[in-house]
Amino acid sequence: SARHPGNIAALAAIAPPSIAVVLNVGTAHLGEFGSREAIARTKAELPQAVGASGVVILNADDTAVAAMATATAARVVRVSRSPGADLWAGPVTLDGLARPRFTLHTGTDQAEVALAVHGEHQVSNAMCAAAVALECGATLPQVVDALAAAGPVSRHRMQVATRADGVTVINDAYNANPDSMRAGLKALAWMARPRPGAGADKRRSWAVRGQMAELGDDAITEHDAIGRFAVRLDVSRLLVVGSGRAMNAMHHGAVMEGSWGSESTMVADADAALALLQDELRPGDVVLVKASNSVGLGALAEALTGEA
Repeated sequence: SARHPGNIAALAAIAPPSIAVVLNVGTAHLGEFGSREAIARTKAELPQAVGASGVVILNADDTAVAAMATATAARVVRVSRSPGADLWAGPVTLDGLARPRFTLHTGTDQAEVALAVHGEHQVSNAMCAAAVALECGATLPQVVDALAAAGPVSRHRMQVATRADGVTVINDAYNANPDSMRAGLKALAWMARPRPGAGADKRRSWAVRGQMAELGDDAITEHDAIGRFAVRLDVSRLLVVGSGRAMNAMHHGAVMEGSWGSESTMVADADAALALLQDELRPGDVVLVKASNSVGLGALAEALTGEA
């Protein structure tokens, strides 16, 4: 809950935390903070606010987060995708809808975890949640059961629905920044991949992208990079919704990356995007809808699934 340096410290002074969790230092609100380093300093205000009797849980796979261990007087619990941390996730596999499965290791104990949420990036989130639960007295079996039952609950955040015709729609239109854009694209590419033994070709994948807000001077570069990233993941079609320099950069980044040309299409607004999709989608396609909330693409995703 921060838009400026000092916001977290002010909140922590009102309600001093006994347990703090830092998941990552990304690029959300980059335009507000000016740099990733400034975001890291602001997020470090949370572990700094925890006293010696408290606990700070850090995602050690993010170097900026791991460095916060020296910024707190509290006991530090590290989580990771690699051995050596206090909690770590063994080999991660994904099912057909990109729901992760992994072995959760806690010291000498371990248990198999199957998540009900979508995307490999959810593993670190789940590990941090598990660490909090264990610190609060939960048993490992209780943690495993709770994680398996915790599906998507927020509207427009990695909501996955498959229509009667086999079209799968990923509604992740609540918010967007470069890190979450990449995570969403990876999930899309995984869901559309050829299935071993299924006897079917790769499903067509559609990335419907709107603008990422609050990126400041980095907006052009970051939108260009997302267009290129979609090409590198072999996404079938990129549908760029909106106009302006940032969206032009996303479109041209995709076109200039290599083999692409007509695979990237620009449309003026959500209505135009919906009309194109309704005309061109075919059974088995996978569609990811993602943008900052201000763009309003959540309604587009709901229209595709018949929820509107």
